[in-house]
Amino acid sequence: MHNKNKILDTDIDIKFLVGAGPKRAELLQKELNINSLEDLLYYFPYRYVDRSRIFYIHEIDGNTQYVQLKGKLSNCTKAGEGRTARLTARLTDATGTIELVWFKGIKYIEDKYKAGKEYIVFGKPTEFDHAFNIVHPEIEEYNPDNTQREMGLQALYNTTEKMKNNFLNSKALQKIMHSAVQRIIRQPLAETLPAYIIEQNHLLLLNTAIINIHFPKNTQLLTKAQQRLKFEELFYIQLSILQKGKMREQAYKGFVFEKIGHFFNTFYEKHLPFELTNAQKRVLREIRADVRSGRQMNRLLQGDVGSGKTLVALMAMLMAADNGYQAAIMAPTEILATQHFNSICELLGDLGINVALLTGSTRKKDRKTIDERLQSGELHILIGTHALIEETVVFQNLGLVIIDEQHRFGVEQRSRLWRKNDQPPHILVMTATPIPRTLAMTIYGDLRISVIDELPPGRKPIQTYHYFDNKRNALNGFLRKQIELGRQVYVVYPLIQESEKIDLKNLEEGFEYMKEAFPEYHISMLHGKMRPAEKDAEMQRFVKGETQIMVATTVIEVGVNVPNASVMVIENAERFGLSQLHQLRGRVGRGADQSYCLLMSGFKLGEDTRKRLQIMVDSNDGFEIAEADLKMRGPGDMDGTVQSGLPFDLKIANLAHDGKMLEYTRHIAAQILERDPQLQQPENNILVSRMEKLKRDKMNWGAIS
Repeated sequence: MHNKNKILDTDIDIKFLVGAGPKRAELLQKELNINSLEDLLYYFPYRYVDRSRIFYIHEIDGNTQYVQLKGKLSNCTKAGEGRTARLTARLTDATGTIELVWFKGIKYIEDKYKAGKEYIVFGKPTEFDHAFNIVHPEIEEYNPDNTQREMGLQALYNTTEKMKNNFLNSKALQKIMHSAVQRIIRQPLAETLPAYIIEQNHLLLLNTAIINIHFPKNTQLLTKAQQRLKFEELFYIQLSILQKGKMREQAYKGFVFEKIGHFFNTFYEKHLPFELTNAQKRVLREIRADVRSGRQMNRLLQGDVGSGKTLVALMAMLMAADNGYQAAIMAPTEILATQHFNSICELLGDLGINVALLTGSTRKKDRKTIDERLQSGELHILIGTHALIEETVVFQNLGLVIIDEQHRFGVEQRSRLWRKNDQPPHILVMTATPIPRTLAMTIYGDLRISVIDELPPGRKPIQTYHYFDNKRNALNGFLRKQIELGRQVYVVYPLIQESEKIDLKNLEEGFEYMKEAFPEYHISMLHGKMRPAEKDAEMQRFVKGETQIMVATTVIEVGVNVPNASVMVIENAERFGLSQLHQLRGRVGRGADQSYCLLMSGFKLGEDTRKRLQIMVDSNDGFEIAEADLKMRGPGDMDGTVQSGLPFDLKIANLAHDGKMLEYTRHIAAQILERDPQLQQPENNILVSRMEKLKRDKMNWGAIS
C-alpha cells in the first residue's frame, strides 16, 4: 500500500526513472538541463497532435502537419551502406500510397516490420519531387483487438540533434515522462499554491495539472492544466517583483527635493525651445511627486524617438540643482553621451548650471579638473558613459541619476552608480525602445512607469516605403532631389557580429557606390571599428552640413540628432529586427521638414520578413511596433529591448500571448501583499517557501532592475 499522505520527493535523480538510466540521464542533463524528477515534470510539451483520428492517404496536402495513417506495408528496399544507408517502404490504403523513409535504426526496422502486414503509421509528411513521404515515422502493428492503445492528444517535446542521434527523440522522452507521471499518480506532488488561491481562481490542483499537461484526457482538461501552470508561473514572478518593490520603498528613504527654485523657473520661463506637450507636463508632475515624497524615486520613462525625453530629464536635473544636489546622466555610447552634452549645454545657455562630459577618451588633465569640481560641488551635472561608475569618480552630493537606453547596461553597472552615496539617489531610467506593456510589467515590475506618448508640435509623421533593389535608379533620383532641397541623407548597412568582415566590406562597397552615384556631393562614412576621434570628426562634418550623405552601420541607431537629415535609407532591411528598424527610422523626422524612411531589400523574402517590413510601412507608433515584434519573435529574442536577458526562464507562459493572465496575476499578488505585506499569515506559508525555492533553483531575481 502506498501512503497517500506522504509527499513525493521530486529531487530524485532522473537516472532512477524507468526508461532513463545513467546514459540518457547524462544526455538530458547536458542538453536540456534536466537533472531531477521535478525538472522533467516541468519540461512541458511544445505542441500536441490529435491521435484520435486516422487519415486517408489522399487527404494529405501541403498544409498537413502530422498525420496518423493505417495501411499495408510493401516494397521494403535498402540502398547504400554505413552513413549513406537508407531504407524505404510503401504504405498503401484504399485511397493511395505514400513512401516511408529511414536513415537510422535501419536494422531494427528491417527485423521488426514485415511487408504485407497492416500498420499504424504516424509522422510529418513532406513533399519531395511532387510526391509526399514521411521520414522516420512512428510505426506499430495494427491490432483491432488492442483496446490498450491510447488514442487522443499526444504531446510532442523539443529535443536536440544530439539527443535524436542517441535515439532520445520526442517519443522516447514521452516514455520516460510516462514513468514519471505514474509516480505522481501513486504519490502526489506537494501543492505549490495556497488552497484559497486555488479555490478563488477555480484552478486545477497541481498534480492534476501536471498529469494533464503531459497526458491530457481531452482538450478541456489540457486547457485547464495550461491555465493553472501559466497562472502559477506568472503569479510568482509578480509576487516577487511587487514584494521587492515594497521592501525597497521601506528600506530606502529618498532625498527630499522640497522646492522648485531659480534654475527650474528661469529655464521654464526663458529657455524652453518650445511649449511642453501635455505628455511631458504629466511626466514632470509624476517625477515632482516622487522626488518630494521622501521615498527614493524609481521610475522608467518610456518615450518614442524624438518625443522629448531629454528635455524632461534636464528639467528633473534642475529640480535636483535647485535643492543643492548634483545629477548624472549615463549613456551607453560616446556618441550619445556627447550628443546629450551638446544639446543640454545649448538648452541651458547662460543659466549658470555647470555641466561636464566624462568618457573613456577624456584627457587625464581634464579628468583631474572634473574630479575636483565634482567633489567640491561646483559641478551640477555630469554626463558620461561607463566612465561614470569608476571608483575615482566621487560626487559631493549625488541626488539624481538618469540612465539612458538602460537595457544596454548590466544591473551591476547600474547599481555601482547608486552606491556613490550612502543614501541611494533618485533613479530615472529612460528608453526610446517602446516596451510592450507585458514586458514592462515583468522586467520593470518594481519601477513606476511614465510614458511620453505624443510628439512635439510641428513634427510631421515620417513616410516609410519598402522598395526592392531593382528600384535603385529611382531611389537615387529621389535622394538627389532631397539633397537639392538642402536636406541630408543617412544610408545604413547592417552590422551583425558573426559576419562583421563581410558587413564592413558591404559598407565600404556601399560608400564607393554612393561616391560614384553622387560625384557632386560630399559623403561621410561611420562604423564601430573607427577610433572615437575619427567617429567624432565624421559626425561633426555631417552635423555642420559639410557632408550631404552619411554611409554608416547601426552605430547611428541611438541618439544621433541632426534635424536637417530627412531621409533614412536602410539597406538589407530584411536583416534587421522591427525595433531596430524603428530606432533607425527615428534618426530622421527631427526637424519641421517632411522626412522619409526607405527600406531596401532583395526579392527573396520569407513570410515573416514581408510582414515585418509591412508593419514598418503601415505604422509610426513605437508601442504598436513593439507589440507586433513581441508577437512575431517571442520574448526570447526581441533585439533592441531588454529582452536580451529575461531574469527568469518561462516554462509555459508566453509574454506575447498571456498579457491578460499577467495583469490578472499581478492584481492578485498586489491584493495579497496589501493584506499581508510580510506574508506572515499561516495560509501564506506556502508562498514563502515556494518563493525561496524558486529563488534558489531557477530565477535570477537580482537581475530585475
